[in-house]
Amino acid sequence: MNKWLITFWRCGLAFVLLLTIVETGFNEEAQKPPLSEETEQCFECHSVYTPGVVEDWLTSRHAMITPETALKNSALERRISSETVEANLRNVVVGCYECHALNAEQHKDNFEHLGFQINTIVSPNDCKVCHPVEAREYSESKKAYALSNLRENPVYSALVETIISLKKAEAGKVIPLQASDATKHETCYACHGTEVMVTGTTEIATDLGDISVPTLTNWPNQGVGRINPDGSRGACTACHPRHSFSIEIARKPYTCSQCHLQPDVPAWDVYKESKHGNIFFSKAYDWNWSNVPWKIGKDFKAPTCASCHNSLVTTPEDEVILPRTHDFNARLWVRLFGLIYSHPQPKRGDTYNIKNADGLPLPTTFTGNSAAEYLINAEEQAKRESQVKKLCKACHSTTWVNRHFEKIDNTIDETDGMTLAATNLLSEAWKQGYADNSNPFDELIEQEWIKQWLFYANSIRYASAMTGAPDYATFKLGWWELTHNLQKMQHLMLNKDSGKLKREQK
Repeated sequence: MNKWLITFWRCGLAFVLLLTIVETGFNEEAQKPPLSEETEQCFECHSVYTPGVVEDWLTSRHAMITPETALKNSALERRISSETVEANLRNVVVGCYECHALNAEQHKDNFEHLGFQINTIVSPNDCKVCHPVEAREYSESKKAYALSNLRENPVYSALVETIISLKKAEAGKVIPLQASDATKHETCYACHGTEVMVTGTTEIATDLGDISVPTLTNWPNQGVGRINPDGSRGACTACHPRHSFSIEIARKPYTCSQCHLQPDVPAWDVYKESKHGNIFFSKAYDWNWSNVPWKIGKDFKAPTCASCHNSLVTTPEDEVILPRTHDFNARLWVRLFGLIYSHPQPKRGDTYNIKNADGLPLPTTFTGNSAAEYLINAEEQAKRESQVKKLCKACHSTTWVNRHFEKIDNTIDETDGMTLAATNLLSEAWKQGYADNSNPFDELIEQEWIKQWLFYANSIRYASAMTGAPDYATFKLGWWELTHNLQKMQHLMLNKDSGKLKREQK
């Protein structure tokens, strides 16, 4: 009798559990936010032909919440900066059509696609429908002007062209040739961005028949200063890659490591060797990379690029330490990466408009004097430095933080001094006729001078600023190379002088 009762009880329990599972499944299905009819039609084909794109999007926050729901979050928790969203976008998830059909009249890359008008490229101008604050901040940053700052500045563009121009040798002389567009777009412009233009249409054969799509020049490219067919600057996907648009990926330093590498901008290489990098590699798997706000000490245990440069960071009790910004220079008071010397941060992102006392579009003169009217003043520098110190003090004592920043100031002064020494040698070479300054980047002694400030001085400053990477500061692109390079420039000068003396004696 007891066995029958136990069996009956078990069957009843199993039936209840089954009903619960089925009901939960139905509820979960019912609770999924709706897709628009247009996006559902996109899925019918793209689930077959580009399944990776669809599956990636399904993991995104865009697939899990509607703008209407997102707007109900508290100010600190919100990831959408618009106060309202158009009615046709409000109650459906942000899907294929919601991104690729926005602002069609502005998009030169818009085309008819199976009954819909679709834009090939989703630009910051489209993202700002929901994220206007982020789009505005980014549009004013140096990153947004990264292409223009290379292309519109004759000094920078001359440096780029000299570095990447093709070379051939004739009669014992190296002759530079114009670099191809492909070479440009795989080098400096891969990070800085290209200008994507529509030049016509291309027929693509598919199982559904031929599809006519816009022909785009300088594409693909995801450079941070890319100029899009709608005229907007930048690529949100440089940090939030399509189609997951993941905040986790944007916060991890691997994203920044795509461009911020040795020898010229060695932030990633220095970070790997730093104490903070050590903690990241040891414990990052245990951190909460997606929480908003991002709580220091709880969600993450050591700074990354994002926490210092742009993330909204709070205490575990939600006290704001640093507000979110998508202007990546907004917290910086000094520009470690300078041409030729370090200097206060520029006031504006379009640095090609700067004019120094030498009449050049550079933030400092050849001898190191700043173009002050284009750079932030001492008061703004102190304000920004104080903000960053506030983040540091969330984990470190005031004494520790103050001494660290004193060390950075000292390192900046000393590396600028070593750059000035190299510049004085180069000036003497030009004066004595050992080199021709019509192009200051193409001769051997000039290229050694470039290494002095572009590689070695930068490496030392980054190593100093990013809490310890002593090998970078000393031997690996650091003080050893800075000193050795100065001696090499002097040696080139002495050899030239010796040759000149022999010629005069003859």
